[in-house]
Amino acid sequence: MAYIVTLPARQMKDIHERLQIQLRLTKVLAAQARPLGPDIGPPMAMVISEDLADASGHRSRWLVWMGSVARHNTPGTVDRSITIDPLRECSERVPLDGQHGLLALMPADLRNEFDEACLLGEANWLSRPLWDAIEAALRRRYPRLLPLLDWLLAQADPPLLDSRDAADRAWQEQQDATRSLVRISDFPLSSLSAWRRPAVREEPYLAGIIPQPSEAALIERDIRAAGRAFGLDSDWLRGDEVRCHINVLSDGKGRRLEIVNVNALPLEARTGTDMIYYHVPTESFVLVQYKRLDPYKKEIRVDGRLRSQLDRLDEVAKLSSSPGRPSEWRLGSDPCFLKLAYWPEDRFNKSVDGLTPGMYLPVSYVRLLLEDECTRGSQADSKARLLGYGRVERHLVGTQFVQLVKEGLVGTIRTTREQLWEVVKKRAEQGQNILLGREYSNESVHERQRRNRSRSSKDGSYVHEVYTQETLFGSDSAE
Repeated sequence: MAYIVTLPARQMKDIHERLQIQLRLTKVLAAQARPLGPDIGPPMAMVISEDLADASGHRSRWLVWMGSVARHNTPGTVDRSITIDPLRECSERVPLDGQHGLLALMPADLRNEFDEACLLGEANWLSRPLWDAIEAALRRRYPRLLPLLDWLLAQADPPLLDSRDAADRAWQEQQDATRSLVRISDFPLSSLSAWRRPAVREEPYLAGIIPQPSEAALIERDIRAAGRAFGLDSDWLRGDEVRCHINVLSDGKGRRLEIVNVNALPLEARTGTDMIYYHVPTESFVLVQYKRLDPYKKEIRVDGRLRSQLDRLDEVAKLSSSPGRPSEWRLGSDPCFLKLAYWPEDRFNKSVDGLTPGMYLPVSYVRLLLEDECTRGSQADSKARLLGYGRVERHLVGTQFVQLVKEGLVGTIRTTREQLWEVVKKRAEQGQNILLGREYSNESVHERQRRNRSRSSKDGSYVHEVYTQETLFGSDSAE
């Protein structure tokens, strides 16, 4: 459902700078009856600034911020709170009252409902018909706000992915890998959350990303420079089946996350997804290969192909060197993991907001598990080996894995970019969907640790650039 937060203009002025930095707002929502009906609309939010009424009692209200509600909190038994995240300032202030105000485009009953919900200092619900009327009016009168509306709505009302469909299964895995990279690199979780299903089923997941509206995203660039930054082999990527998209996130402190999404084979020929995170300052990468648990038994059968994939992951691990200084020490020699991920086989299942549930298993640990009785099949099939929740007593979950990578406690040591790209090409040619994240920063080891462990509110601003294969490997005339 949609929400409305109304604040006095003076208070809006006082908190304006803080909102620009944090780009989020939490507000207590007084208990009241929710709008009725099965279709309550997307969880969009509007922040209204209201000046003091004039002598005649006429209100002067402006729409100044919009966002989507990320989650609901329960601070008490009576009240609830909403957190608007992401929250973005409108590129132009939208007057609500008067002859030229937005409300003038709506019928009387919806204007009355809006006035009843727009109570100074409070947050309230809006019905679906009222939100639909507001959205239609904004699209009609304020075309400059359309990119922001589309970006927010894509996060507030994401498409559901069907585990029974081959393209959706691939996008599920690539979506989770994308979210993992964003979490590891500590960029806002909303930065790559706006997504619409690509028109072509063969396209990578990043082809459906809707970038945050900004002036930087609209500037035409020579994006072959982005290809050179990855060491991309343009001849290899010109193949008919190879599809590549790049998204770049950067903040005001010099940190930069470049994510390249490569699919090198037709959809039917792909065998799964790899997530690779490469931290440039430490020349260290971590690889996660996705495996899907049976949606009913929550386990997978270990076959010859999986065993051969483990062998190939062992070869990847040999790229690592021995630690030469304290910052290069790792908890173990495993830079490669399996993620046994669980997606229910239900197209009506709610979309996952965070990381997909799953078990993160280092390859050396998988080897031990396959020699242990805990993974042996039933007596009727005693040679079978099974991995899953009922078989593995200990495993890492998403938050634990992300924290280990952020702290630099797992990963290769002194692996060059050229070695990394050879791994990417080989893995793609073997049928893997590839999500490669490359993070660069000028942070020292101490500064990185301090940022990772900081509990203070962080600057949520960033620049988002999108490069497609067509522009990346366009004609020479673009130079």
